[in-house]
This record gives sequence, C-alpha cells and structure tokens, in this order.
Amino acid sequence: MSSTEDVPSLLLVEDDAVLGPLVAELLGIDYRIRLVANGRDGLHAGLTEVWDVMIIDRGLPGMDGVELIKALRSKGITVPILILTALGSTQDKVDGLDAGANDYMTKPFDAAELNARLRALTRSFTLPRTSLGIGDWELDTASRSIRSVYGPLVSLTAKETELLAALASEPERVFTRDELITSLFQPTDQPGVIDTYVHHLRRKISKAVVRTVHGVGYQIGDAHE
Repeated sequence: MSSTEDVPSLLLVEDDAVLGPLVAELLGIDYRIRLVANGRDGLHAGLTEVWDVMIIDRGLPGMDGVELIKALRSKGITVPILILTALGSTQDKVDGLDAGANDYMTKPFDAAELNARLRALTRSFTLPRTSLGIGDWELDTASRSIRSVYGPLVSLTAKETELLAALASEPERVFTRDELITSLFQPTDQPGVIDTYVHHLRRKISKAVVRTVHGVGYQIGDAHE
C-alpha cells in the first residue's frame, strides 16, 4: 500500500451512524478518510483542512448538505464534491449540482460505481496542479485563495493572486518594481501600484508574506510571523 502522503484525502459528511462508518470502511483502502456527522463540523473541516475530494449527504443536522456546499464554494473551495443521498428526484439532483456539487449519487449505491466516480473526480481535479507553497501556506491560483494550517482560508483578488504567484514561482529571486509592472500590470501604471498590492497582501495574510529588499524590490517571504 502507498504511504499516507500518497493516498488522497477524503472528507465524508454523513450523519447515519451505520452508513457513515460503512462507507469509510469501503473507501478506506484507497483514501485517507475523515468522517464527520453534521453540516457545521463539515464546514469547519472543509475550510481548515486540505482535501482531494468530498462526499456530502443532503439531510444533515446543523446545516443541510446543499447549504454546506454553497458555503464551501462561496469561500473559494474548489475541491470536487460528490453528493450521496437518498433524495433522488430530478429536482433534487438539479438543486445539488447547481449548489456546486460535481456529481450526484443516490442511496442505495454500488460500491464499485462510487469508487469509479471518485476516481474520475480526483483525476479531473488533480491535473494540472494550481497550488504554490509559501512557507506554511498554500496558494491556489485557480480559486484565488490562500490557506494555512494555522488559520482560515483567505480570498484574494485576481491581481493579488497574480502578484503572489509571480513572486512564489521563483522564491530565490528579488523582483524589481519595473519587472513586476511589465509582467503583471499596464505599462502606464506607476511602480507605486506594486507597493499598494504588497500592502494589501500583508494586511490580509501576514507581514512576512512579501519581503522588502531595500534598494532592489520584493521577494516572496514565508507568510509565517
């Protein structure tokens, strides 16, 4: 069996005391699984930990599964989500998919089909990789967000994401303001616009996320104070 680091992580949000552990056991060979039994715990886990895929029931205590998915998507979470539920009408499926789910299965289900659907979801979302490491933080350029194990996910603007990604792409390099203007902004923009965006990033994330190299320009930091 692969090492723990090689096994994809799966958040399972299911309140059925029998079915939840059963699904976790069925999938436990191929996934590193965390099972939570209500919507609010699912939201907390979804926002504070990094997952490769999620399975979410609809009829959850604390927060309905559809509302949970909407809340995750509104926070920039792009992890593929499969709804696994007893609610199987066409409108139920439409509501779930419109909320942001990527797939929808009804109970009772076939374990082999569930595994196949999860493989399809993780394949389509792991390539290409859109994340960059910045110290203890991970920048996701696709969702324009950055997260740390020490705090919640932080949403960024498009330009903030582009600036941070440019700096993080060459962590040993010190970028001049002119280089950043040329690659990221309009030629008519003044170099001071870089200072403004750096200020915004430091205020949102950490003072250490971007390092000032006096007389030269900026370099990526470690984002950890």
